[in-house]
Amino acid sequence: MNIIKLNNLKEFKAGDGSILREFFNPNKDNIEARYSLAHARVAPGQHTENHKLNASEVYYILKGEGQMYIDDETANVYPDDVVCIPSGSIQSIKNIGKTDLDFICIVDPAWKLEDEEIISQPQH
Repeated sequence: MNIIKLNNLKEFKAGDGSILREFFNPNKDNIEARYSLAHARVAPGQHTENHKLNASEVYYILKGEGQMYIDDETANVYPDDVVCIPSGSIQSIKNIGKTDLDFICIVDPAWKLEDEEIISQPQH
């Protein structure tokens, strides 16, 4: 049995600017899975950089309020919302609340640096 505690994971700043703790990534860890799983945090008033992945991604919102941008679409997101992000879509999320915006990220196939591109154009 493999139990991973969030508070035991090292925090780091991701390429998109979010604060991440990666539960696992089969490209780096000895775990059998196609996908990677991470916890992300965006501070109040902050947003992630526009980026796109060569993989599909799902966000599960844990706490806070956000504004999600996928290509030309914008929608507010709240706890217990799930956002499905198609592969190749330009995406970002902005914290529009007064507390941290926390969410789980699932990337399938598993996230790899070479599969992510930061887009410099403003989206919001």
